[in-house]
Amino acid sequence: MNNLEFYIDGRWVAPDVPRTLGVVNPSSEEVFATISVGSAADVDRAVAAARKAFPSFSTVSREGRLALLDAIIAQYQRRAEDLAQAISAEMGAPIDFARNEQVASGAAHLQRIREVLESYEFEHQKGASLVVREPIGVIGMITPWNWPLNQITCKVGPAIAAGCTMVLKPSEIAPLNAIIFAEIMHDAGVPHGVFNLVNGDGPTVGDAMSRHPGIDMMSFTGSTRAGILVAKSAADTVKRVSQELGGKSANILFPDVDLAVAVTKGVNKCFGNSGQSCNAPTRMLVQRGQMPDAIRHAKAAAEAFRVAPASQQGPHLGPVVSELQFNKIQDLIESGIKQGAELVTGGLGRPEGLNRGYYVKPTIFANVAPDMRIAKEEIFGPVLSIIAYDTLEDAVTEANNTVYGLASYLQTKDLAKGREIARKLRSGCVYINYPAWDTGLPFGGYKQSGNGREYAEFGLEDVTEIKGIGGYEAA
Repeated sequence: MNNLEFYIDGRWVAPDVPRTLGVVNPSSEEVFATISVGSAADVDRAVAAARKAFPSFSTVSREGRLALLDAIIAQYQRRAEDLAQAISAEMGAPIDFARNEQVASGAAHLQRIREVLESYEFEHQKGASLVVREPIGVIGMITPWNWPLNQITCKVGPAIAAGCTMVLKPSEIAPLNAIIFAEIMHDAGVPHGVFNLVNGDGPTVGDAMSRHPGIDMMSFTGSTRAGILVAKSAADTVKRVSQELGGKSANILFPDVDLAVAVTKGVNKCFGNSGQSCNAPTRMLVQRGQMPDAIRHAKAAAEAFRVAPASQQGPHLGPVVSELQFNKIQDLIESGIKQGAELVTGGLGRPEGLNRGYYVKPTIFANVAPDMRIAKEEIFGPVLSIIAYDTLEDAVTEANNTVYGLASYLQTKDLAKGREIARKLRSGCVYINYPAWDTGLPFGGYKQSGNGREYAEFGLEDVTEIKGIGGYEAA
């Protein structure tokens, strides 16, 4: 009902200049909804509302913010099925995956930040001085289409906990879940102006937010290319820019692993969400003598995947999100073939029986050379590159041989050696032996994977300023 409006200052309002965009279902390639896209004038209105709300909201007590988070969590749970249906239709997540992973991840972040807020110390004495963490102000948030609620909640939750106000621009490719989230915020009783939503594209709304002198911080998740543009636009106002960008994560399989288990889990981790995760382990590093067995296990694991429309129940891969993404993935698969990588399974075109929709064949390349495009570029689809190494030192060198540094993975029976290697990997996250997802760990990258950290207290601290008050105690 609110698709053609923006949420500004506690109410749904029409855009300053009427302009619309169709939302495409990637399973069918059909436009199934229409949204309004905003302009700089809409951003001005949203920022004005956020600035007006900040002085009051920044002084709300811890108890008041906890109560507000409780109300948001309750409304989020009430709308969980609506959120799942929206995500499944707009970005192609299989419906069970949308419920159990996509929507559940947002609930987990909200619950975690609520737990953090209960005991977090916003100030401490240092001698005769006081060190205080205060809300940074108005935050501009730009979130992606691949894990939309995960990224909305791990930005909005800490902002509420800290006492910040905000303007959200979700991806225009998958905007409907964010509209429902705005309804959740309204129904939870979030004070007017604290949370504002303006839909639109990056070059218009995203750029206006990044440049806006009334926004104190930009929190961006998306491609490295777009993150660079946000940082450049924000530079003139010297605002903080927190970026979670691309990745090309390595997965080192030590020679001591159970190869069948390690390879199968590695393929599954890579292909989850149809390969559309910035931290997916897309480069599998295998000891050279184990390459034939690794190929055999990877082929079996990939060919066990079923590809089907997102509306179908049960475990399967859905489509990738758009025609643009589909074409990019096809181009990279073609480059792997032309550059001489061994195509183990999958390849160009849609899976058999699927003639419409942005479906990609689960694809494995082996004997991939480090200088090939498929070893260097973020593919963002169900495509895995297997690369040979001779020694673990060579594997570490190759794992770090990337402009990215979001995540690294390693599999070994020797935990002590695994811990040693983990410290040598130049990435913000390292995962040993496929651990369970932990919302309490800091999430963010080194190098061109960005800066800043999200999740739990790390996300809370990212949206605060540090103030030192000298002479707090009398001499």
